[in-house]
Amino acid sequence: MRGWTGLDPTGNILEFFLVAMASIIAIMNPASTAAVYAVLTNGMTEKEKAKVAHQSMKIGALVLLFFAITGQLVFAIFGFDIPAFRIAGGILLITVALGMLFPKNNEFKDKDMENISIVPLAFPMTCGPGTITTVILLAAEATNVFQTLIVFIAIFIGVFLSYVGMKYSPQIFNVIGEEGFKVIPKLMAIIVLAIAVQFIINGIIEVMPQILHIPG
Repeated sequence: MRGWTGLDPTGNILEFFLVAMASIIAIMNPASTAAVYAVLTNGMTEKEKAKVAHQSMKIGALVLLFFAITGQLVFAIFGFDIPAFRIAGGILLITVALGMLFPKNNEFKDKDMENISIVPLAFPMTCGPGTITTVILLAAEATNVFQTLIVFIAIFIGVFLSYVGMKYSPQIFNVIGEEGFKVIPKLMAIIVLAIAVQFIINGIIEVMPQILHIPG
């Protein structure tokens, strides 16, 4: 049976890895995290900036790993199955994508150093609802230990890219400019929107046999 990615979860390991990486990185959107970090840490010392980056990435990684490990338990506790979560997750991701396409100008203005490493850098920038949903679904798709490890690796790579983006945000900003920081999140949003639609389509396809089944 094919999962929300449209791929056979028992198939090619490399294929699963590429899909996991593309999904997590697109939704995590390291470019947006770097841009927000650059604004919020403006005026801080290098030591303070490094502390904020380390704390936010550590929190983000731990939260995503927690949901990757306990995702199936969530299904069992609340009594729903994967198709239902795919459809709900797809709807949620659509709102995330729309928020990325049409951000509010007054977001993330609080520059309290004690708080910004948690909100907004860890949540919702690194491990927001969309990323958590994606991680749970990928973990549910994993049919063996190798694919489970791939989900963990994809999480660490995504978090690492966000950290690199924050650490080198001044240099990146100088290279791609302000317009580049505006364009990249929009491109990521389109990818997230496509992933969200695929969530919903595959969830509906899986539940259709149950809906159309008429007992004899």
